Amino acid sequence: MLAVVTLAAAGTSGAVTKVGNFGVSTTLLKACSVTATALNFGNYIAGAGALTVNSTVNVSCTRSTAFSVALNKGTTAGGTISQRLLSNGASTLQYNLFRTAAAATVFGDGTAGSRTRNGVGTGLASTVRFTVFGRLPDSASNWAATPGGYTDTVGVTVTY
Repeated sequence: MLAVVTLAAAGTSGAVTKVGNFGVSTTLLKACSVTATALNFGNYIAGAGALTVNSTVNVSCTRSTAFSVALNKGTTAGGTISQRLLSNGASTLQYNLFRTAAAATVFGDGTAGSRTRNGVGTGLASTVRFTVFGRLPDSASNWAATPGGYTDTVGVTVTY
């Protein structure tokens, strides 16, 4: 019986340790997110002058990711990039969105003379901001609209 215990103890004292390695990898994919603040013209009084307000489009993309921001024509039937419309039932008010306060270049989807905005991501925790300038003209067309609340929804597309 004594010999069996001695052999078992001798087997554990000569233990050997082996060390190995394994690789770790991933691929970081480009990613972007976008939010925007509402653009509210407030109260419009026909004949009292045009209204100009602005909104901010906030884009967050992975570092060094080039992107472009486009705005669609909105959801009001009959609206176009060159003449967006707010609606209240069948009645509409004309407005548009621009890249600068001077309202010289329509902010659009890249077609019909409209321009997009370009940027480069600085990391998903950082935001690149673009100002969108809205203008509601004091025009004969808008003077003919029915009083009430008017809305439109403009889609923002970030391509990267």
